This record gives sequence, C-alpha cells and structure tokens, in this order.
Amino acid sequence: MSFRERLANFFNNRYGNDQLNVALLVVYAVLALINIIHPTAAVSIIMILLLGIIFVRMLSKNLFRRRRENAVFMKFWRPTGAWLRLQRDRIRDRKTRVYRKCPTCKAVVRLPRKPGVHTVVCPKCSNRFKVNIK
Repeated sequence: MSFRERLANFFNNRYGNDQLNVALLVVYAVLALINIIHPTAAVSIIMILLLGIIFVRMLSKNLFRRRRENAVFMKFWRPTGAWLRLQRDRIRDRKTRVYRKCPTCKAVVRLPRKPGVHTVVCPKCSNRFKVNIK
C-alpha cells in the first residue's frame, strides 16, 4: 500500500472542518495578534489548547458528537451573525438608506432615504405602517 493510499485511508470517515472550527481558528488568529503585541504565557497556552481542540475535532470519527457541537454553536451564531450583518449594512448604506422596524413583527425594513412621510408594507407580515424620514 502506497503512502497516498494510507493517507487517504487515514482521512476516510473523519469529521473535517465546520463553522465551529472556523470560529475557533478566528479566535486563534486574534489571540496570535494579541500575543505578538503583548506576549504572555497564558495567551500562548490558550492558543495551544485551541489548536489541539481544532485538530481533535477535525480528525474525530465521532461524527454525531461533532455535528451536535456545531449545531449548538450555530444556534448561538445565527442571530449574532445576522445582527452583525445588519450593523454592517446600516453603516455601508447610511447615506442612501434608512432602516426601520415593523411595529407588528419587529422585522427590519430597508427604505430609500427620501424625506417625507411614507406608507410602508412590511415584507414579512404585510402590515402597513407610516414612516417619517427626515
């Protein structure tokens, strides 16, 4: 059996990468930057532990447990990521758009920045409400 076949056999049925591993890798990168600016032993130990967790998760054959861990992480991350994207869009569109919440369902509606009173139909619940844009 060649080295390539043995390597392929080793990686067969391994979990691989997922969103939780990517998040852990981002945390690792942030800690690495902090460690470059202000090196401490505690940050270095945390970085080593993070790399260990990342590799254990990637090479694990316990697919059910890794998927469950990722599902718990995604349950937390989805609303947080949506909120971060909304804040990014608000900053990006601040000169051309305004963002208002529907009074009924609290969905955020993006509107063109045209001064005056406008009637808006919520795309989520079809509620009509008035918006005053200054």
